[in-house]
Amino acid sequence: MAAIKLYELGRLSSGAAANLAGIPKVLFLTKLADYGVDTFSLTEAELAEELKPA
Repeated sequence: MAAIKLYELGRLSSGAAANLAGIPKVLFLTKLADYGVDTFSLTEAELAEELKPA
C-alpha cells in the first residue's frame, strides 16, 4: 500500500514503486486499478497536445 500511495502522490515512478513492493512493474501497474489509482494522468487537453503532429 505504501508503494501505491507514493506512486499516486508522484513521489515514486512506477518502476521504483514496483521495486519497493517487490513485484514486477507490469503487475504493479495492473494492481493500481484494484485500488482506484489511475495509471494515466494526462488531462484531455494534455493528451491532445501530445498527439499533435510535430
